[in-house]
Amino acid sequence: MRFVDTNVLLYAVSTDPREAAKARAARALLESTDLALSVQVLQEFYVQATRTTRRHRLSHEQASTLIEAWLRFPVQETTTPVMLAAFATEQRTRISYWDAAIIEGARALGCAVVLSEDLAAGQDYGGVRVENPFRLDSRL
Repeated sequence: MRFVDTNVLLYAVSTDPREAAKARAARALLESTDLALSVQVLQEFYVQATRTTRRHRLSHEQASTLIEAWLRFPVQETTTPVMLAAFATEQRTRISYWDAAIIEGARALGCAVVLSEDLAAGQDYGGVRVENPFRLDSRL
């Protein structure tokens, strides 16, 4: 399974013409059946997609409906073991706690890959590798 970071979900709903290629790539990716998410990713999506300062923001109903649709994928709960593992990963790798929680949520679900534009593409975090799904060479 591949774990999807928040930025993929946000691009999937983007109507910004400057993000059209990434939006198409994100929508195509979300048609895959081998994806997984976490509660953290879904929460981050909701907050960012509905924030009042976002151009073309989603309504509560739109964001909630999308999140419910994405529950077709396995979703990692925010648990004490995931949180503690994220603390350790943050200290070991010097990435933010929130990024470490993404890595550890993926690990808890058995994902070998995290699809993210925000984390360093190609970086391996103890068996969880980051791929940028918006880089042409990572989609070949």
